[in-house]
Amino acid sequence: MTIQWTIVATFLYAEIGVCVLLCIPFISARRWQKIFKSALLNWFVQHGNLYFNVLIAILLLLFGDGIRESLKYGDLKDEEGAEGALRPGSHMNIMMHLFRAQRNLYMSGFALFLIIVLRRLVTVISNTATLEAKSEAFEKQAKSATDAAEKLLEENEKLKKEGPGAENDAELEKLRDKVANKNKELDEAKDKLLHLEADLQAVKKQAQGVNTEYDRLLKEHSKLQEELEAAKGGDGDKKDD
Repeated sequence: MTIQWTIVATFLYAEIGVCVLLCIPFISARRWQKIFKSALLNWFVQHGNLYFNVLIAILLLLFGDGIRESLKYGDLKDEEGAEGALRPGSHMNIMMHLFRAQRNLYMSGFALFLIIVLRRLVTVISNTATLEAKSEAFEKQAKSATDAAEKLLEENEKLKKEGPGAENDAELEKLRDKVANKNKELDEAKDKLLHLEADLQAVKKQAQGVNTEYDRLLKEHSKLQEELEAAKGGDGDKKDD
């Protein structure tokens, strides 16, 4: 085989190996999903996407070339017909080229087909892992809801068996009396608070009045002090005369 068909055959064998590896039953879909989302694989996909597209384009070209070669040597085989018995070497040469063309056609065709299969297989595995995770979460929620429902049913049955009873009625009455007393105390506390606020406002007004009276008295005292000082000054002047 030439170098290009050797590369195609190697790529085909690698695809078959990956398909077999993905179909191994003891590797779970969630583990495969972790591998698909790994940093190394993401880096490889980001940097190798262009080369992968180029490889697909080359495979398409080789597939077209395989179809052309198969049709070409198939027509030559039909034209050879009965003359092949007279020229066995030429007939063998045509059959050899036809075999190679068909082999190349099958290799490139299966390589392209397995690309589609691998992409679909990876998608199915990822979706399966996501569904398994969601199913596990739903199972946990359903279990917790079932446990809560069973607990409520048990409590309900227990209350039904115990019945209301006089003791429970007495405790209920005590609780009602306590609530009423607390409400009464709360109302009394609110009334006291209102009275205290009113008293506080009155005290503030009295304090303002006292301050005003104090200022007035202080001014009068200052005025009287000035008049006294003036009177003393006048008496001193008279004595000097």
